[in-house]
Amino acid sequence: MADMVRAHVVIHGLVQGVFFRATTREKAREHGVTGWVRNLPDGSVEALFEGEKDAVESLIRWCHEGPLGARVEKVEVEWQDYRGEFTGFEVRY
Repeated sequence: MADMVRAHVVIHGLVQGVFFRATTREKAREHGVTGWVRNLPDGSVEALFEGEKDAVESLIRWCHEGPLGARVEKVEVEWQDYRGEFTGFEVRY
């Protein structure tokens, strides 16, 4: 079995109103990563990714760029123990 990981990620910058959540969901599904993404009241975007280490790391790298129109200033990553609690990837509201 591949090395499975979990990462809590907060993306700061101009990341709301630029389809960041929808594009993150698409990218996560392409990579086979499960979890969720949501906007935070302070204008940042929060996500929880679970999956194979390479896939999660690739998704985190993408978060440093984001979709067209985003201006990412900082990405905070907190690695956690894998739990396998998600069956898919969703946008939370």
